[in-house]
Amino acid sequence: MAYRPSTTKGFARTSALLQGQIRRAGETRGFAVTRLLTHWPEIVGEDMANIARPVDVKYGRQGFGATLTVLTTGAQAPMLEMQKEKLREKVNAVYGYSAISRIRITQTAPTGFAEGQASFTHRSRTPAPQAPDPQIARAATAVAAGIGDENLRDALEALAQNVLSKSKR
Repeated sequence: MAYRPSTTKGFARTSALLQGQIRRAGETRGFAVTRLLTHWPEIVGEDMANIARPVDVKYGRQGFGATLTVLTTGAQAPMLEMQKEKLREKVNAVYGYSAISRIRITQTAPTGFAEGQASFTHRSRTPAPQAPDPQIARAATAVAAGIGDENLRDALEALAQNVLSKSKR
């Protein structure tokens, strides 16, 4: 059997495959820097990300002085209003220059229309994860038992637990 050189250079990262589509979708919403959407909690911090989400960026006529629209619940709007300048500084750090000159806060109910739904998570209200069924855990461990790489084995075991628990439901 002759050796055939591979035409690919290994697996491509999912982000690399989808980067163009994500960028186009983000640009149609006004986000020239999609990192603002994809890394919102890292940019503004967990506390602020739990109460607000970026919705839109509108640029002025000359392209300077953009307005960032942020969605929040009515109860959190006053808190966010007090932190607008700090939020603007953090977002401009992502752009690398003072791209955002104004932040507009839009309020919504915790549940609403499809475009404006805000399902902000609060750590105190998050239910604790349930312990897996011992029978499912044993079956998942058996499925991944032959794998030598510890990280891969753990990942496959977690996947098997998810699949087996969903099929049980």
